[in-house]
Amino acid sequence: MIDEFAKAYLHSDLRELREAMLWKLDGLVDADIRRPLTASGTNLLGLVKHLTLSESRYFGEVFGRSFPEPLPRWDDMAARGLDMRAAEGETREEIVARYRRVWAHSDATIDALAVDSPGHVPWWPRPDVMLFNVLVHVLTETARHAGHADIVREQIDGATGVGP
Repeated sequence: MIDEFAKAYLHSDLRELREAMLWKLDGLVDADIRRPLTASGTNLLGLVKHLTLSESRYFGEVFGRSFPEPLPRWDDMAARGLDMRAAEGETREEIVARYRRVWAHSDATIDALAVDSPGHVPWWPRPDVMLFNVLVHVLTETARHAGHADIVREQIDGATGVGP
């Protein structure tokens, strides 16, 4: 019983953080969501793009349920780091829509699998995992980047928090 509670609880928190990430884009013009405001070049749209790729891998490849659209592989060194910035031809609408499609795919994986279902993360030092490990990791990563987005958004217009 605790397994289903834990899975539902973590999944609910992940859903809330996803929405908070997209709220960070609300009301801003394209130049603002693409503007790098840190030394590393972090911008709001890039954070959403990065979370899209990351979540698609963790709830896709790790459990043998690959996301059905072409995305760079985790071991594609030429693409490493490109997910942190939106390319000139990529629109907000495309990136947000892809993120939402990844949510649906991830949610289907989470719903279909037991919390102790095995997965394999080849880029981790201890690659054999369970859905529980991946839920905690993706939730943590999404929360971390939501914090980054909060700082970037605050630099743009002073808005902070998880919603209007």
